[in-house]
Amino acid sequence: MSTKLNKGTFLKDVFICSLGAYGGPEAHYGVFTDQMVIKKKYLTEEELVELIALCSILPGPTSTQTIVSIGYKTGGPLLALLTMLVWALPVISLMTLLSFLYQFLGARNISDDLLKYIGPMAVGFIILAAYRIGKKVVTDKLTIFLFVSSAIITYLIRSPWIFPTVLVVGGIISVIASGEDQLFERVRLTPKWGYFIAFIGIAMVSILLTLTVDHVLVHLFESFYRYGYLVFGGGQVVVPVMHSELVDGYQYMTNAEFLTGYGLVQGLPGPMFSFSAYAGGMAARGHGWLIQVLGAIISGIGIFLPGLLLIYFIYPIWEQLKAIKGIKISLRGINAVAGGLIAVASIILMQKSGFTPINLAVTLFTVVLLATKKVPAPLLVLAAILLGVFLG
Repeated sequence: MSTKLNKGTFLKDVFICSLGAYGGPEAHYGVFTDQMVIKKKYLTEEELVELIALCSILPGPTSTQTIVSIGYKTGGPLLALLTMLVWALPVISLMTLLSFLYQFLGARNISDDLLKYIGPMAVGFIILAAYRIGKKVVTDKLTIFLFVSSAIITYLIRSPWIFPTVLVVGGIISVIASGEDQLFERVRLTPKWGYFIAFIGIAMVSILLTLTVDHVLVHLFESFYRYGYLVFGGGQVVVPVMHSELVDGYQYMTNAEFLTGYGLVQGLPGPMFSFSAYAGGMAARGHGWLIQVLGAIISGIGIFLPGLLLIYFIYPIWEQLKAIKGIKISLRGINAVAGGLIAVASIILMQKSGFTPINLAVTLFTVVLLATKKVPAPLLVLAAILLGVFLG
């Protein structure tokens, strides 16, 4: 690691990582290794793997928390905050603009048919994510049971509360089934409690506000802050949770509009949680352009804020937490459940997109091209738009 840190140079390296980060946490880690470990030596590869392990335990955007942790390790809390802004702000800004896409097309009498194949393409991304995550987390009879049962339960029950419930239960079952002793042995911790109090306090205040203030911005902040502290595993895992509430529950947008945003974010570099800006902006439509922009910004802040506060709280005590065996064991069950959630999300979203021959072909080609790494994600998004233009 460098003896003297130039914060400007470090943030430039974070921006380089942001520009090259396509394809979710697994792909992002390759970019981090290349830029932060091999080229610049801000940390060793072993230290990066440890940070990935830490952020996998925490709810929230995994790759964002990983690069924020690198910023914290390298230059403390302020550099960690700047790291998150440089990493996430460019793509959040673009997704905020894209939340106006349907209004832009409507105002110019341009058919939104040109976007209709982005949805089936986005389903292809989710199917491949479900396969890859399932392959990694389904390792024995217990994880198979958790994967399948969570998929069945969340297919049959489409309420927002079911997702955090099955994740927590999966972790508990994993701990009980391990049969190991001294899972939660006492360790001496010296955490910065202010960040944890802020984390809990914001959650409680936002829930109370939704019960007393009936405004779209209040409801959006509470929803996206909740997604940020209840979802483990990154952007793919948050999709079924968001879809259940924003599309099926509140009906802020149609299934096609939801999938269009998720498909478009695949073609942009940076964290997939930036999809929240598009979803928040779409949810605030009809309240004027200013409220729509604020809805996008508030949703983006809401979903990233819990992860940032948790890193500030957890990172200083990470060395002590690594000694708690039960945390690692519970994560095994949580990850298996998360895989089941993504698998069933791909089925539900395919159903809602329609099982037409052309939709199925687009989804299939997306999966094949992504799996073989023959075509980069941005080109797939462009191809889906062009297909909509020619066939629309």
